Amino acid sequence: MFTELNSLLGASTESLDRGKLILISDCESDGSFLVHHFLSYYVKAGCKVCFLGLVQSFSHYNVIAQKLGVNLVSAKDDGQLIFLEGLRSYTDLLFGKQETEQAHPLRFLQAGSDLKPLYDFVCASLAPSSGESWKCPVLIIDDVSVLLSLGVTAVQVLDFMQYCRASVCSKYKGNVLCLVHNDSECEDEENELVMKSLWHQSSLVLHTEGLATGFCKDVHGQLTLTWRVPTGRKGEKDKSEVYQYKIHDKNVTFFARGLSAAVL
Repeated sequence: MFTELNSLLGASTESLDRGKLILISDCESDGSFLVHHFLSYYVKAGCKVCFLGLVQSFSHYNVIAQKLGVNLVSAKDDGQLIFLEGLRSYTDLLFGKQETEQAHPLRFLQAGSDLKPLYDFVCASLAPSSGESWKCPVLIIDDVSVLLSLGVTAVQVLDFMQYCRASVCSKYKGNVLCLVHNDSECEDEENELVMKSLWHQSSLVLHTEGLATGFCKDVHGQLTLTWRVPTGRKGEKDKSEVYQYKIHDKNVTFFARGLSAAVL
């Protein structure tokens, strides 16, 4: 995990905010490094994590997690991490046996059904059970935009997210975190509807974007942190902070806009 980002967020592995929806969005930038941060953060914090990895293999996440001081293989073996590897699951579904398909969490790819099997997988992974001592359950989705590209409608995605929030955040007192890509050059109404809806439901939004001035080898992008005011609180406004960042091999450096050491 990135200690500087924890400081900006006021986060600690000792005390966790619970019952929250955290949204990561990006535009002309790649916000995946934030997913890796939160994955390692929650594992280090001792949370039970269900990770829907829809875009990369498990080995990809594990290699990066090792750089951040976390061993995902050990977390899986201990039952702390439940990992759905989308790339492998697609193949198992398309070429697997019929009896396997009936309970497959991604069955909608063939049957054209809704996301209930995926929701059932999340609930089965994070439902409290006797003998477990994890701090709280956490669902991480990387990334929601993939579901849309696989033919799922925006309404189905939002229904799925609403059910996940109701179970993980409200019932289990855990957190849900998801990444949604937003390509400004591609006017995708479905993707825009999902992102705007999740933005309004979120407690914290982390939005990364490219620099308005274009590429810079010393400043890789800009991060906006927005703490959302819960619905019903009149007279209060969302709080936002803007930082620029540079990604290193094992860390990310954050600084106020225009204050990078490279340009001073």
